[in-house]
Amino acid sequence: MAMAARLRLALLLSACLCASVAWARPHLEAGIRLPSERAEAAGESDDSVGTRWAVLIAGSNGYYNYRHQADVCHAYQIMKKGGLKDENIIVFMYDDIAHSPENPRPGVIINHPKGGDVYAGVPKDYTGREVTIDNFFAVLLGNKTAVRGGSGKVVDSGPNDHIFVFYSDHGGPGVLGMPTYPYLYGDDLVNVLKKKHAAGTYKSLVFYLEACESGSIFEGMLPNDINVYATTASNAEESSWGTYCPGEYPEPPPEYDTCLGDLYSIAWMEDSDIHNLRTESLKQQYKLVKDRTSVHNTFNYGSHVMQYGSLDLSDQHLFTYIGSNPANENATFVEDNSLPSFSRAVNQRDADLVYFWQKYRKLAEGSLEKNDARKELLEVMAHRSHVDSSVELIGNLLFGSEDGQKVLKAVRAAGKPLVDDWICLKSMVRVFESQCGSLAQYGMKHMRSFANICNAGIRPEAVSKVAAQACTSIPSNPWSSVHMGFSA
Repeated sequence: MAMAARLRLALLLSACLCASVAWARPHLEAGIRLPSERAEAAGESDDSVGTRWAVLIAGSNGYYNYRHQADVCHAYQIMKKGGLKDENIIVFMYDDIAHSPENPRPGVIINHPKGGDVYAGVPKDYTGREVTIDNFFAVLLGNKTAVRGGSGKVVDSGPNDHIFVFYSDHGGPGVLGMPTYPYLYGDDLVNVLKKKHAAGTYKSLVFYLEACESGSIFEGMLPNDINVYATTASNAEESSWGTYCPGEYPEPPPEYDTCLGDLYSIAWMEDSDIHNLRTESLKQQYKLVKDRTSVHNTFNYGSHVMQYGSLDLSDQHLFTYIGSNPANENATFVEDNSLPSFSRAVNQRDADLVYFWQKYRKLAEGSLEKNDARKELLEVMAHRSHVDSSVELIGNLLFGSEDGQKVLKAVRAAGKPLVDDWICLKSMVRVFESQCGSLAQYGMKHMRSFANICNAGIRPEAVSKVAAQACTSIPSNPWSSVHMGFSA
């Protein structure tokens, strides 16, 4: 009896199993998967992507440039919460802000008026004089033997890995600033990206770039077939913007005399702070950042956020590159930007003036400190005036007073690079600085003028002669001094 019952039960289970398999096979083939399989198919499993690498670089120094290092520190916290390991996050920053005598909160950096410390735990991979273009390129290429100083960490990536690069600094047409000389030029950066692709050491690379005229770094330059997707804070001919600045709204705590962040950078990072990045795509973030940075396309201030390169990569989830904070797992993405718009912002090129003015304004009348602050402010203004007038006079001497400024300010059609001959551009910069003094971070705005002189077929030797007429001496103030070297 017992044996017969067990036999009937086995036959019944066998029949049920066969029926289940028969039912399941076409449904599975039709796309029904287990939850774990669905996650993997959607690219949401940690095992579904290769190693994530992040390179974060602040290309400036000085307390008046607080915002760039604050941006990079905030980005690190996003990567860390997203699950990236410190061994795969490489940070470049001068590291002179957190412990600056001018920092009202010693050892602390904030990136929002009501935000917490973003400096805690940030790796000090490359700091001070180690923040150079040579080290940056060596790190990107994974070339350990070419690195000088620092932690020695490089992007030692493989063919299945994904790389995220965030660069925050001043810029100009075709150029990005660095706290050391020389500066970084667009052709060199794009050539390094091409070289990285040729080595077959990544699957895809995403580049977020905060700088004035940052679109000019990739415009007509970045190929669309090397699996690099880039977005920039501005197009090829406009400034980017600082935010959370004194006198604006929202403004930093009253003890701060400097801007806490940059408009484009704050937009992408504050979006990343609140969303589930397993479900938000690069394209969706691009649209939100573009809308917020342009103040809903009004451009009362703000800039045109742009995208370049392999645009098909924008369909991928942000999780693939920067992970996702588990605390945001239940966050629902909405097309309308839920983050507040900025009522005011400061042109990136004038953000340092805000700092120097605020510093001067607050000090006691008649004090030595106020006299020093006044001298500092006047030197900044004098340097700007000297650079502007020198470039204008060179243009007039070369092309005549009627056509000079038209030639220098001409903007090439969309899709064309800034200059045909980058060697000529860099030589032109060296000629100017040899005769007229350092361009410094403000003078980068004139790179288009030098590019247009090259595009007009004029050689650096000819410019050297007129520059000698335009600049009879180099001003002695520290901004114009070339003791640190040349920017090209």
